[in-house]
Amino acid sequence: MSLFSTFEKNQVLEQLNFRPYAFRLRPGEIFDPARKKFVALNPEEWVRQHAIRFLNEERAYPLSLMAVEVQLEVNKLRKRVDILVYGRDSKPLLIVECKAPTVKISQDTFDQAARYNLALGADYFFITNGLTHFFCRSDKTTASYQFLKELPPYGTVFPV
Repeated sequence: MSLFSTFEKNQVLEQLNFRPYAFRLRPGEIFDPARKKFVALNPEEWVRQHAIRFLNEERAYPLSLMAVEVQLEVNKLRKRVDILVYGRDSKPLLIVECKAPTVKISQDTFDQAARYNLALGADYFFITNGLTHFFCRSDKTTASYQFLKELPPYGTVFPV
């Protein structure tokens, strides 16, 4: 895999802070193994596909328990979670919020994930722009979150 992959006109997808993965690409599209179809390729999708591969290949989160672009209602507004991973008990386990590499992760990004989590009640969230990653554990009793050095593997947060 080269450092850069070209997509659409004059746009370049940069090397992200993930290990290299082998993606199925066609002009302007990338195959999403969670949705089992080709989707439009843009910078945020490039990050999302890396996050899916990281979760599945590095942390053993099953693709069959991942949902992509899940709609939910927050304060009577329709929102979408980039990736939602369920536990084997069908309850939300992990929320993943992906931003394009050019988007700086800010407090607003954490607040967005925390608002989504009020509606979903997941134990963890992972926020990434592909270059910087943040892993957090949700504390439901205090409605706060704790930063983690790394995201625990699936088998340790939800024994198989």
